[in-house]
Amino acid sequence: MSQPIYPTQGIRAIEQAAGGVSPPLMERAGAAAADFAATLLPDTGKDVLVLAGPGNNGGDARIVARILQERFFRVSLASKTEEIPKSIRWNLVIDGLFGIGLARPFEGEYAKLVEFVNTQTCPVLALDIPSGLNSDTGQILGCAVRASHTITFISLKPGLLTLDGPDYCGQVTVAALDVDAKSTRTEHGWVAEPGTFANVLKSRPHNFHKGMAGSLAVIGGAAGMAGAILLAGRAALKLGAGRVYGGLLEEHALDYGAPELMLRHPDDVLGLDLDAIVIGPGLGQGERAETLLGAVLSSELPCVLDADALNLIAENEDLRKACARRSAETLLTPHPAEGARLLASKTSDVQADRLKAAKNLSRNLNAHVVLKGNGSIIVARDGHWFINTSGNPGMASAGMGDVLAGILGALLAQRYSGETALVLGTHLHGCAADECVRAGAGPVGLTAGELIDPARRIWNRWLAGN
Repeated sequence: MSQPIYPTQGIRAIEQAAGGVSPPLMERAGAAAADFAATLLPDTGKDVLVLAGPGNNGGDARIVARILQERFFRVSLASKTEEIPKSIRWNLVIDGLFGIGLARPFEGEYAKLVEFVNTQTCPVLALDIPSGLNSDTGQILGCAVRASHTITFISLKPGLLTLDGPDYCGQVTVAALDVDAKSTRTEHGWVAEPGTFANVLKSRPHNFHKGMAGSLAVIGGAAGMAGAILLAGRAALKLGAGRVYGGLLEEHALDYGAPELMLRHPDDVLGLDLDAIVIGPGLGQGERAETLLGAVLSSELPCVLDADALNLIAENEDLRKACARRSAETLLTPHPAEGARLLASKTSDVQADRLKAAKNLSRNLNAHVVLKGNGSIIVARDGHWFINTSGNPGMASAGMGDVLAGILGALLAQRYSGETALVLGTHLHGCAADECVRAGAGPVGLTAGELIDPARRIWNRWLAGN
């Protein structure tokens, strides 16, 4: 089962429920952090700077300082810059200034301390969350500590995994503190990973034919944008769809790299016996595009709405209502700017609380939604939510969304549920990019088409239980 993720409110409820435990949670947190800190130091006798703030996080830090001193490390404890010895070359800095729940920007003395920490060349260990990072959103509150390591208590928090969190947290370790978080039944999400859906992942029997793998239509590819459909179609073929039809608005496009992809007029494709549809890559935003999207939304087929399909829905109330009325599986794949248009908001507002934005999109449009970006947020129709941790900056290149749409369409055509398809497909997409980087193809210069073959290899490993 994947790791749970609790927002600040949930963590507070868990802490309150465990208030009478012995030893107290603060002692447990301090001991766990001290044990972890010791692993970052080559031996005793090294110089450790512990920064302690005024709240519970500072209490944790003081316990860490005491335990490390008892283990014969040279520890300096400070809450102001003038308390920090100037002549010492630190072997480790421990950030215990502020923990979860911080809601206002750093300024004054605390901003100076953050600036000091971020100039150090030694490892930096943050307690629970780097100071200055919003634990629910991953947003930087004025400034934040850049940690090389974070030991977070009880459970993961959303802010560690999305927006700026991964750039500031470094390597994240969870110290559960022997607390049963699930006993409070408070709202939480999960890390996206294949183990969550292991019970539905099965290799194919020998007695199998292409009709059992489903037929998928991929519609879009207006003049100058045919490559979007070709990328999505190739991805769908290699992720196991039995038949893939490319409904191209650009009439003269050919794909010599994937002769298995059957290119047709969009009207002809919509008249076929299909199991799922992807619409939007390179679709354009004219009247013709609106008509095609309306036909897809009025069907009872599972569908993926990507790119221009999302922009059309944002601009057309009839299309929005048609999407919200659907009973069939509907997957939306907006990036933050597309999400903002769908919410009649600003991109900065979406990024300020990515989880809230994704929940609103899912509820408003009655759809399974992935809000793409660093730590993509996935929200299912029933309210289940996930954060994806695979992927890397090399994915910031043209065509990546088209490949994701093709992967999702292939999984829908093979009759995976919308939630399963979106979680597994999004995670697989990022894993493929990570495999490319490990092989030396990126992150700089990584292209969308390079992800397709690694995605196929990884998917087959998952199906085989590896």
